Amino acid sequence: MVKIAPSILSADFARLGEELRAIDDAGCDYIHVDVMDGHFVPNLTFGPPVISKLRPHTKKPFDVHLMIDPAQPFLEEYANAGADIITVHAEADKHLDRSLQVIRGLGKKAGVSLNPATPEGVLQYVMDKVDLILVMSVNPGFGGQSFIPEQLDKIRNIRKMIGDRSIELEVDGGVNVETIKEVVAAGADVLVAGSAVFKGDDYAATIGALRAAI
Repeated sequence: MVKIAPSILSADFARLGEELRAIDDAGCDYIHVDVMDGHFVPNLTFGPPVISKLRPHTKKPFDVHLMIDPAQPFLEEYANAGADIITVHAEADKHLDRSLQVIRGLGKKAGVSLNPATPEGVLQYVMDKVDLILVMSVNPGFGGQSFIPEQLDKIRNIRKMIGDRSIELEVDGGVNVETIKEVVAAGADVLVAGSAVFKGDDYAATIGALRAAI
């Protein structure tokens, strides 16, 4: 089953607790938390203290996407804050294999994210250490961007690489009712949607429309 992971980057920051409860009630599968450091990507967002305060508002898995460099020194903090899945960027991690082992050693699912220009070959020697692969279909750092269609080939290639492994293939960026069908057809099974979910007031209707568009 395809999972919908609303990104709280597009939520109302003044009432994040309410927003989490609302998307939970609306039927989301994961809560996608975009962590930005102002260094690896242009913006600053959530640190471990914010995530720990949000954790009691929902029992849905926290899908924490670390757009930070370096990530390894902070993995334990994000695990302790309540992350269920911790995803690091291949481009920001000099010791990717070690980071994935650390994440799993903390009892969390380990993810790897690839920027649009990063080839999927970087995954070749860590495939048996990952639980999730995140394809960025926009350049990271800002919400509301348009889907980069060239990423569909990357999604297809990674789906072939996954084979029969229990690895989720997530796509983040420009996912909406117009793009979601071809993204799923290419092989994605977790869809991050930010502005596509939070742009209206009826989150259940929006998430339902995304599922219907598949």
